[in-house]
This record gives sequence, structure tokens and C-alpha cells, in this order.
Amino acid sequence: MSIARKLLVLKLHWQILIALLLAVIAGKLSGVDGALFGIRFLDMYTFLGTIFMNALKMLIVPLVFSSIITGIAGIGDSGAMGRLGGKTLLYYLSTSLLAIIVGLTLVNIVSPGIVDGEPAREVVALSDESIADIASRVEGRGAGDVVDIFIRMVPTNIVAAAAEGRMLGLIFFSLLFGYFMTRVAGPPGQVLKDLWQGVFEVMMKITDWVMKFAPIGVFALVAKVVASTGFSAFEPLMAFFFTVLAALAIHLLLVLPLLLRFVAGVNPLRHFQAMSPALLMAFSTASSSATLPVTMECVEKRAGVSNQTTSFVLPLGATVNMDGTALYECVAAMFIAQAYGLELSFATQFTVVLVALLTSIGVAGIPAASLVAITIILTSIGLPLEAVGLILAVDRVLDMCRTSVNVFSDSCGAVLIGRLEGETEILAKAPA
Repeated sequence: MSIARKLLVLKLHWQILIALLLAVIAGKLSGVDGALFGIRFLDMYTFLGTIFMNALKMLIVPLVFSSIITGIAGIGDSGAMGRLGGKTLLYYLSTSLLAIIVGLTLVNIVSPGIVDGEPAREVVALSDESIADIASRVEGRGAGDVVDIFIRMVPTNIVAAAAEGRMLGLIFFSLLFGYFMTRVAGPPGQVLKDLWQGVFEVMMKITDWVMKFAPIGVFALVAKVVASTGFSAFEPLMAFFFTVLAALAIHLLLVLPLLLRFVAGVNPLRHFQAMSPALLMAFSTASSSATLPVTMECVEKRAGVSNQTTSFVLPLGATVNMDGTALYECVAAMFIAQAYGLELSFATQFTVVLVALLTSIGVAGIPAASLVAITIILTSIGLPLEAVGLILAVDRVLDMCRTSVNVFSDSCGAVLIGRLEGETEILAKAPA
């Protein structure tokens, strides 16, 4: 088997890791002036990186529409709008919001996008686009602009909102469409559900196809940075990496255990013991969906939650409850804003929080969900998307960590809701 074919059969994360290492070597060797047949390597890196980023942008609108509409329709179809469904959705929204607030607080304190008191824009070789132009798109005028955020949530023209990338309006319309689609009875309702399910499945396949080229995109984007700046770009990147890790640790080891102790009234240490197999599986696979069978077994057999609660809360959680993902999206957006030297107003940061919360629900079940969601957030607040490629360099390890947080939050939700539903045997004794 040839070396190229062997590389193709590797899992995507290994391909990306190899591409990252090759990009560092290629960027360092080629530098800014290296050329082949009169064409600069830097121009080649820029071309390939731009193609990859354009492909990601191409996915955003149809992916948001189809994923949110089918997700909301699925909840409605399952008859989950009653008491149990209400508690479950309230828990998922609350914990995702708490995770985002933790991430937002930490990224404002640490400021990973600032190096030696200066924005890291030059260090990480971001675009030469005028800071004044970017600031004019991003800056808010104060807390009163929060009202304008809610006005933008209701677009006057949904087609124009899609064309202009106004994601808040798209998300709001998708939520409404998905909900009321379930209220259409008979053949017309079924046709709509089948149509959007088909669109979603097509978008999943297109996303899978685009992500096959992620190693090439990562190679080009990282090689461009290394060629332009050397290794100095990795200083702010490491600061971003450890900021995300610290925020995830706070949510996993402090916020969720406090909910277990004071709301559910159970011992958090026992729950960690019960969930240890699922957490290890989540960390190794970086997939909430792939971990779901193990998660359900741990919650039901080891934590003692009833099958009725487990079978409803956990599958829904694997689709819409992404605490770690929402936290990561928020920190990434703020890191990029800091790197550009932008002081985001309260209103703009509120937009980041709101869009991170909605996108963590709407696109959570798709491949490379965080990558797509970050592009949505950046688009919604007017920031360039190119820095997403730089974040990919450390994304794999962070993906493993945030998936573990996602799975643990799902399990905490099952325990908490089970207790609120009157189940008294949950974590009554230490897991075997």
C-alpha cells in the first residue's frame, strides 16, 4: 500500500495532526520568499486556505436552517413538550449559559489574544484588513444596544438575512419554522418534515466531504502563518489553549458538581465514579453520539436513574446539550476579537453569548460542529473568519476535552431531572 493511500485511511484527526506538523516544517522552510516555478509558496498557502474557508462559509446558511428545523421538529414529534421535556430543555439551556459565562469571564481576565500588552494580530499574521473597517462592523454603543439585538432577531426579509449572513434572524426563523412545522397535520406536514430531513442529510454529506479536505486547509492556513511569522504565532495560541482548558475544568469540576450537590442533592464524587467509563470513551472518541450507548448504561446501571428518564434525556442531550462546545465557541470568538485589538461592548459580548447558546443547540450534531458554529458567531458580530484556521491547530485535544464536558453535563441532567421527578435511589450508594 502506498504512503498516500495509508494516509487516506487514517482517521481525520490523525490526518489533521500530520498536516499540522508538515505545515510547520513547510512554512519554516519556505518562508515569505520561497518559490517554485516563479510562484511563491506563500501565495499557494493563501490560495488553498481561502478555498477551504470559502467552502466552510458555503455550508453555514443551509446547515443552520436544516439542522435547527429538523432538531426542533424531532422534539415536537416525540411528544417531548410536556413536563419532562420542559425540565430537560430548561436544564440544557441553563448549563450551556453557565458554561458560556465561565468561558467569557475567563477569556476577559486572561486575554489570550493580547501579547506583551499588544494585540496578537501581527504575531499570528491575520489579514491586513483595516482595523477601522472591522471595528465599524463590530463596535456597539453601550448596553442599550441589547434591544437592537432582539430587533435583529426578527428579520424583515429572511432571504436578505441569509444573503447578508445575519445569523440571529436565521436562527430565530428556523426555530419558529421547526416548531410550527410539527403543527401541520396530514400529508403537507409529512412532506415538509421529509423535505427538511432530506436537506439536512444532504448537508451532512456535503459537510463530511468538505471536512475530508480539512487536512489540506489546515496545512495551508498554518503554513501561511509559520511562513509569515515563524513560531511566534504559537505563544497566543497556547494562551488560548490553556484558557479553554481552564474554563472547561471550572465547569466540569465546580459548576456541574455544585448543581448535583445543591439542586439534585446527590454526591458529585459518586457520580464521577459512575460516569468514569463514559468520560473515558468521550475523551478518546471526541463524539457525544458515539459515546451515547456507554453514557446510557452508566447513568442507568451505575447511577441508578430510571430507564424512562435516561431514554429521553440522554439522546436529546447528545443532540442539543453542548456545554463544552458553547464555552469553546465563546472563548474562540473573544480570542479572535482580542487578537484584532477590538474592545467588544457589552452588547456585542451579549450577542456572542446568545449566538453561542443558540448555535450549540442548532448545529451540535453535525461533524466539526464547533468549527461551523464559530464561523456563525464571527459572521454575526462582523469579525473576519481567517483566524478559525489557526485555532484548528489545537482543536483536536480541545475537542476531546469539551466532548467529555458535554457528556458529563448530559449525565448530570439525567440525574437532576430524575431526582426532580421523585426518583430516590439515584446514587444512593457508590457504584460497583
